[in-house]
Amino acid sequence: MFSNLTIRQKQIAWAWAFLAVPVLFYVVIRFYPTGNAFVISFEEWNLLGSRTWTGLENYQKLWNDPVFWKVFVNTFQYLLIGTPLSLIISFIIAYHLDRVRLMHGFLRMLYFLPFMTSAVAMAWVWRWFYQPVPTGLFNNLLASVGIPQIEFLNSTTNALPAVLAPAVWAGLGFQVIIFMAGLRAIPTSYYEAARIDGVGWWTQLTQITLPLLRPTIVFIVVFSSIGFLRIFDHVFNMTTNNPGGPLNATKPLVLMIYETAFSSFDMGYAAAQTVVLFLILLVVSLIQLRLLRSD
Repeated sequence: MFSNLTIRQKQIAWAWAFLAVPVLFYVVIRFYPTGNAFVISFEEWNLLGSRTWTGLENYQKLWNDPVFWKVFVNTFQYLLIGTPLSLIISFIIAYHLDRVRLMHGFLRMLYFLPFMTSAVAMAWVWRWFYQPVPTGLFNNLLASVGIPQIEFLNSTTNALPAVLAPAVWAGLGFQVIIFMAGLRAIPTSYYEAARIDGVGWWTQLTQITLPLLRPTIVFIVVFSSIGFLRIFDHVFNMTTNNPGGPLNATKPLVLMIYETAFSSFDMGYAAAQTVVLFLILLVVSLIQLRLLRSD
């Protein structure tokens, strides 16, 4: 069968023969659950009984659900605050850390360590930080200088930033490492030529460093955005007595999906929420890729 094929065609045929099993496995593992979620979103199902076709009823319920819109706003607050904040902080750290020579590897390890730490353990440590006097670290520090206590996790105003802070902090190490890899990939000859021409550091930063870091920035922004849109561990563990509270002030869409599916056992409604989250992730990622890759 292969006798009439060229060497190039034989190589392609053998490549696809070896790839067939992992590709089939990936399609079954990835696309079957996704397609099944779309189907379930048009049905009523409690995990135990039979499925009942309900059409667009779950989406109509979602549209008229005030809790969903509150959660929708929360989810975008995590995205719109967390992504640029983590991007700016991680770039500043990477930009200056790249110029440090003393204990450089040790410092990189310290910044990367939170990314390797369990999100559950980290959330509980930060939850301890936020507790009132005499338990919480932050309120003890405030009390020591005469500043009134702050209700970090029990305030509808402060709870979301309080939960977002450790999420940003946890992801900095990964972003710092990626930024440093991007900085190291920029040829030093560009900076040497700029210094010979008397170009200042600000011009070097805006005209050389940032433009050449665009592929790195695209990757970090998309990766970070997906992470903040799917935030769950920090919220669930830091507000475990009242998940997503107070008054749903910190509840993201993933937590709402979890509660709908495994507390209320309304799988059809949870699947509809999952479809909405999937579309949000898709649209946000495509918009970011379009804007950041444009000339």
